Amino acid sequence: MKKTLSLIVLVSFLAGCTTVNPYTGEAQTSKAVWGTAIGAATGAATGALVAKKSGTGAIVGGLAGAALGGGVGYYLDVQEAELRAELASTGVSVVRADDSIRLIMPGNITFKTDSSDINAGFYATLNSVAKVLNKYSNSTVMVMGFTDNTGSDAYNMTLSRQRASAVAAYLQGQGVKASRFEIMGMGPSNPIASNDTAAGRAQNRRVEIKIIPNK
Repeated sequence: MKKTLSLIVLVSFLAGCTTVNPYTGEAQTSKAVWGTAIGAATGAATGALVAKKSGTGAIVGGLAGAALGGGVGYYLDVQEAELRAELASTGVSVVRADDSIRLIMPGNITFKTDSSDINAGFYATLNSVAKVLNKYSNSTVMVMGFTDNTGSDAYNMTLSRQRASAVAAYLQGQGVKASRFEIMGMGPSNPIASNDTAAGRAQNRRVEIKIIPNK
């Protein structure tokens, strides 16, 4: 009973920690806090198995798990904040998931039509991305190219791969280690808008960078 109550208090306290998102003005629970809570729950369960005769194992295990869970969440939190600050007004969207950060780069600001040559005006934006990636180096950088459904699948797959490779090569030129990268051409798969309209097709022509912390 004691260990169960301790765990409930710990997790409830962590889940109740909210902040105000400076970009939306909405109250939110920090991803680091949720990571801490999940780590606490896992650690407490493990601790309880180790020390069945008292609540100490659950409490100690919960605190240890909280440190681990909070570390991963915090690592993503600080990267997300810096990326939003660096990429404000660039046209690049920063999307946060529980275990990764996704940068969505529209095709109209990254490449010319039917080309894998990066627009010179986009170099500064990629420099900002490289700056953050170099600062937080313990992650895998997945670069994916996407197209609309115009043209053959073979052409689109080749073009999307070339564009993803061009972005990865530029970031590597700014000091991001090549060993961190995974490069994929996705072609017209996974559209984020309808291909039935010009506006929708423009959204689907994009490069995405997914930043995944190493475990």
